[in-house]
Amino acid sequence: MVNLLELYIKLVGLILLGFILGRKSPSYASTYLGQFLFWIGVPISIIGFLVQTDLSGQIWIAPVIAYLALFIGAFLAWLRIQTLAYFTNSVPQPATQGSLILAAMVGNTGNLGYPITLAMVGKEYFAWALFYDMLGSLFGAYGLGVILAARFGNNIQNYTQLAKVILINPALWSFGFGLWLYQLRLPSVVEFTLEKLAWVGVALSLMLIGMRLSQLKSWHKLPEAWSSILIKMLVVPLILGSMLSLFGVTGNAAQVMVLQMGMPPALATLVIAETFNLDRDLAVTILAMGMIVLLFTLPIWLWLF
Repeated sequence: MVNLLELYIKLVGLILLGFILGRKSPSYASTYLGQFLFWIGVPISIIGFLVQTDLSGQIWIAPVIAYLALFIGAFLAWLRIQTLAYFTNSVPQPATQGSLILAAMVGNTGNLGYPITLAMVGKEYFAWALFYDMLGSLFGAYGLGVILAARFGNNIQNYTQLAKVILINPALWSFGFGLWLYQLRLPSVVEFTLEKLAWVGVALSLMLIGMRLSQLKSWHKLPEAWSSILIKMLVVPLILGSMLSLFGVTGNAAQVMVLQMGMPPALATLVIAETFNLDRDLAVTILAMGMIVLLFTLPIWLWLF
């Protein structure tokens, strides 16, 4: 409970600081910070934590679990839309359907998943979170997510551009570079410096979330947002979490997987929504609601698993 309270203070404090800065600073400030984190901050964080983590065990199963969570979330969101259409004879606009499905699929397993895993489970199991995010969520968002966004949106001109996101993503390259450095015996001062820089990147990422949330103008999309939040943060973790022992994943490793599955919808859903002209207001509302719901669901997953 002490660790959880300390985590809440840090999470809420940094996100609130970012929210205030987002209100006070020019609109382009969050864009510049996002670009800095994309090209420099997040890659350094990945390297800094990866060189100190434990890569033994069945960490290869983490991406498999990530893809199962993606497909189950997308299917349940689609099923909810079809059920609503059957009983009410009303179908949401395609752009709204796309945002609902995307939000139920892809979680914030990087900006939020990393610090929460490190705080609650420790660096020893960070590789599980990293493999879940880099080899699961990343490809799920910019692979399957892009396909779905093109299907429901009205902008299909950027297939090549978004396909390049995976190939040029510096986080993915730093993941490979960190695996190479892991094989070397780095001086302790280098590891210490990398770790401190990694935590700075985590703090800036949380502030960026607050800055993005400050862009929310209204809550009129709240009733539609709840379905994706419940699927993404409650139903999917409960279903897959109860099945992890079948994959041989138990103990702290299982806790990391459940925490990653239970993360709120990712910032990538907003990026894709803007690119493919999906329901941007709904995407922002879902991101904001997901952050609030996380404060209540996080203790549940820590207690159950």
